[in-house]
Amino acid sequence: FNLTFILGLTAIVRPVAIEGNTIRLEYPVLVLVTILYLVACRDGSIGRIDAALFVAIYIGFTTFLVGLDRRRMNAREEEGMQREVEDLARAVRTRGSGWAGIGLVAAGVALLVAGAHATVSGAVELGRHFGMSERLIGLTIVAGGTGLPEVVTSLVSSLRGRDDVAVGNVIGSNLLNILVALGLGGLVSPVQVPLEIITGDNFWMFGITCLLFPVMFTGRRVTRWEGAALLGTYGIYLGVLLGRSR
Repeated sequence: FNLTFILGLTAIVRPVAIEGNTIRLEYPVLVLVTILYLVACRDGSIGRIDAALFVAIYIGFTTFLVGLDRRRMNAREEEGMQREVEDLARAVRTRGSGWAGIGLVAAGVALLVAGAHATVSGAVELGRHFGMSERLIGLTIVAGGTGLPEVVTSLVSSLRGRDDVAVGNVIGSNLLNILVALGLGGLVSPVQVPLEIITGDNFWMFGITCLLFPVMFTGRRVTRWEGAALLGTYGIYLGVLLGRSR
């Protein structure tokens, strides 16, 4: 959904330029992480050791990215960031001790958890009403529902000329889904991977991830026709998925 629907729709609205760092670093890491996921779930589950490895890789890669970004900042950018931090700190001091901000963050997290629970529960009930399996519900309704914020983020970023944010949002979301969502879930309890996903959907995911290679390297941008091709690929996948579920 992220790589085909979101990136495809964004490119159709406005062709997306691909920055050099995305090609040299983030995209290759996504390919390697996808392969790691395929290997980890070959035995039908993602255990706690696999999950701990996923989370450790995410923490390490994020730390590396932050350090790399800081090293690449020039004096003017660093000064601007320092000013912004000071302004935020001044605003916190003006408004009080910061407990109100902590309360808002806590309330937001609570609402996010409740919203996620409601989304999954509602999707499962809706899918069961139409005779859909839980696998199909997760691959369609839940994937689309949880991906809607990324749709808005990428579209708005692209329209504002921030193509790096639009593409980074898509790749970062996939990395987060594999390394953090599955990682934290697997740490709580081993995640069972159905055979249908191992023998079918996983290969679709890997194939679509590899499909981005020629898309990104042709002119260092995702054109409108390439965006349409990505959307078409998602349509084909949905057609195959729904056809097999009948």
